[in-house]
Amino acid sequence: MSGPIARLRRFVGSTPRRTFVLYPALVIGVETARRGSLAVPRPAFLALLAWGYLQYRLVGEYRVRVMKAGGWGFDKPPDRLIEVGPYAYTRNPMYLGHLIFLLGLALGFRSLLGWLILLANLPWFHARVLADEARLRQKFGAEYEAYCARVKRWIPSVL
Repeated sequence: MSGPIARLRRFVGSTPRRTFVLYPALVIGVETARRGSLAVPRPAFLALLAWGYLQYRLVGEYRVRVMKAGGWGFDKPPDRLIEVGPYAYTRNPMYLGHLIFLLGLALGFRSLLGWLILLANLPWFHARVLADEARLRQKFGAEYEAYCARVKRWIPSVL
């Protein structure tokens, strides 16, 4: 299937496209309609939007190009465990980048829809992490268990 519906499904099925394109477009569109003028983010929260996107993007580049360990998504899981760089601080720096961006979207636009998107994505990302971790445990065994004992799942020194 390669028609417009299939293309739309592929687009919406891509986590980065949802986070960094679809969700901002929805929030801006809804907030613009609600306010009657173009919705722009509060400048104080632009840093969160930039931080979240850059964390996702730069960690992805690091994982794929520098460490040469797997692909951008988990469709191509890593062929070796990365325990250095950003992965020395959190086991999920790319997913965390998505969530930081979504927090910036909610705060920046003072948007109920933005908050709902963030709150809906928290359990979705957590479930995805649990599935990824199960695959990594199966693939790397004790090496992955030792890594999990040293490095927090989400926020360094917290979760």
